[in-house]
Amino acid sequence: MITQLRTIFGRKGSQTASAPPAPDLPRPSTPTYVVGDVHGRADLLELMLELIDAHIGGTGGQDPRLVFVGDYIDHGPDSARVLTRLQELSQDFPDNVVCLMGNHERMLLDTLSDPALRGPRWLREGGAATLASYGIDPALLVESATPALWAKTSEELAQAIGPELQDWLAACPLSWHSGNLWAVHAGADPTRPMTEQTARVQLWGHPEFDSMLRGDDAWVAHGHVVRDAPMVREGRISLDTGAWMTGKLSCIAIQPDGSYNFLQT
Repeated sequence: MITQLRTIFGRKGSQTASAPPAPDLPRPSTPTYVVGDVHGRADLLELMLELIDAHIGGTGGQDPRLVFVGDYIDHGPDSARVLTRLQELSQDFPDNVVCLMGNHERMLLDTLSDPALRGPRWLREGGAATLASYGIDPALLVESATPALWAKTSEELAQAIGPELQDWLAACPLSWHSGNLWAVHAGADPTRPMTEQTARVQLWGHPEFDSMLRGDDAWVAHGHVVRDAPMVREGRISLDTGAWMTGKLSCIAIQPDGSYNFLQT
């Protein structure tokens, strides 16, 4: 897989000239693949990478980008494997692979910084599965999460994750963009320019994101909110199809002319 991606990502030739695309479409400067919330499903991540590999090869796309919208951990059984795999991809192909921060990664990092205060919420939101993936039994925390127990668990988790992966995770950006296409984890404030979005909105969403149209031509690809199927509508591209419980990990493949396809496991 790494060899195949290295061959495909190595294509840097010029794009074929074409007529200017319509303004009401997402138009990244290079072929772009945006992947929804993985949530601990390493098996689906590998299947999706194969689908993307085949699609790039079939379309002859040059210099493609792979963008993951966050929420790599929790709920599913293989959070540790997912993080290791994505770190590997982003470090092997730094010009082509982007891993954004999700609210679940933020909760994990906050737990490591302030376990007694931040840990209980993370546990309620699916953190038990991540602890288990690192060989830490979450049962005692579920029954009686004392500050001392949280401190001990945080130390064990930090050691299991390791400093290099923690640093990589903390450095994940909140957003990415190319052309008029933006990717964030949860959404954006429709009344503010994309360059002025707050961290909280990008990680947790905005109450008017789904109901108010933007005043610019930006298209916002995101995850966070589970839907039955991926959706492209009125400047929004929704990609979270609840992979950890449905087995459906979704991706949108967008070409510079605005045409797109959905890929799904």
